[in-house]
Amino acid sequence: MVVSRGKNPGAQETFMQMAQAAGLRSRLLLTLGLLVLVRLGIFIPVPGIDRASFGSAIRSGGLGGFVGFIDIFVGGGLSALGIFALGILPFINASIIMQLLTAAIPSLEDLQKNEGEAGRRRISQITRYVALGWAVLQSTLLSLFLLAPFAEEPGVFFIVQTVIALTTGSMFVMWVGELITERGLGNGASLLIFLNIVSTLPRSLNQTITLAQSGDRNLVGGVIILLLVFLAMIVGIIFVQEGTRRIPIISARRQVGRKLYLEQSNYLPLRLNQGGVMPIIFASAVLVLPLSLTQYINNRDFVNFVSVYLNPTSALYVTLYLLLILFFSYFYASLVVNPEDMSRNLKKMGASIPGIRPGKATSDYLSRVLNRLTFLGAIFLGLVAVIPSAVESATRVQTFRGLGATSLLILVGVAIDTAKQIQTYVISQRYEGMVKQ
Repeated sequence: MVVSRGKNPGAQETFMQMAQAAGLRSRLLLTLGLLVLVRLGIFIPVPGIDRASFGSAIRSGGLGGFVGFIDIFVGGGLSALGIFALGILPFINASIIMQLLTAAIPSLEDLQKNEGEAGRRRISQITRYVALGWAVLQSTLLSLFLLAPFAEEPGVFFIVQTVIALTTGSMFVMWVGELITERGLGNGASLLIFLNIVSTLPRSLNQTITLAQSGDRNLVGGVIILLLVFLAMIVGIIFVQEGTRRIPIISARRQVGRKLYLEQSNYLPLRLNQGGVMPIIFASAVLVLPLSLTQYINNRDFVNFVSVYLNPTSALYVTLYLLLILFFSYFYASLVVNPEDMSRNLKKMGASIPGIRPGKATSDYLSRVLNRLTFLGAIFLGLVAVIPSAVESATRVQTFRGLGATSLLILVGVAIDTAKQIQTYVISQRYEGMVKQ
């Protein structure tokens, strides 16, 4: 096998390791097997529900945009009404809630920062309990929603059995995600969402091919333009997801015993897009909420206002969408990166930024840099969120409606993170082989 020592592993070395190295091969097979198991569980039906009428109601948009929006992230699990209908969403919601609580409650923040591995395990356990409560709440609301129009035998027994089935399925999916993270390849929760989004691609591609074969030259040109736009956006997402601002830092000269350590230059990386896909998810959820409320509010003025001014093609909707993305980008960046903590840690390590005094001056400088990076990242997220819808409207090709900005960011981000983890494992195998030689 050809090994490029000192360099990142190439495709040939990576695939050879997957085929020959028992450790990497077993991790890969375990990951694929668990993903297939979760995918099959979506189609195991919850008893007592008229799934055909419910699925047609979701596909026609009769249940509101929010249900369809959530259905994308569970790979059609809601429309299929399987025991894994909730999927990994309760755990994702619980993780977001714990991130917010950790930033707001000092005891949780101390547990995360100062208690080491034991503190992180404690927070993980609390997150599981929150996910359990969230799954019970979501399954209860879903069973009440299904009770009148879609239950074959409405009653308390229907609610109880639906809640038990959906909650148990969600907890099993959460366990599978943690098992993939621990013994497989990649982050389990992210890979489960990745799988659910990818599962919608064959249907979209089939519809697109059928549309292109219709013979209309304008539609064929529109399909080609849309695919080129998607490819360009994927390349742009890769550059932005990997983009970092490297702030130079210098470690002070120090002496340990008789050994003198000279000044060392390094850098502090700040990502261009700190929030990842979360700002788009939050902004989309906020704007989809009024559309869902029109199903329950019979006020004609409210319904007309939402249908006219909060239509995804309206100027007000696009403006609010961009402003919400900007707001949530700054909000999430403030949760992920704390300039004061970074300044304090640099001072403890005896490191400093050239030309910047330690302490408050360093934290102010990092805050300015972070604000500029967050603004640029928010502009990029806004473009990624708006361009697909605009191109679809201009080309009249609606077959990729489910594959929007959120899905593209998740797909590219998870693919990059998983590829990095595989490369890291291949490099570790490389050095183990060098030691054995």
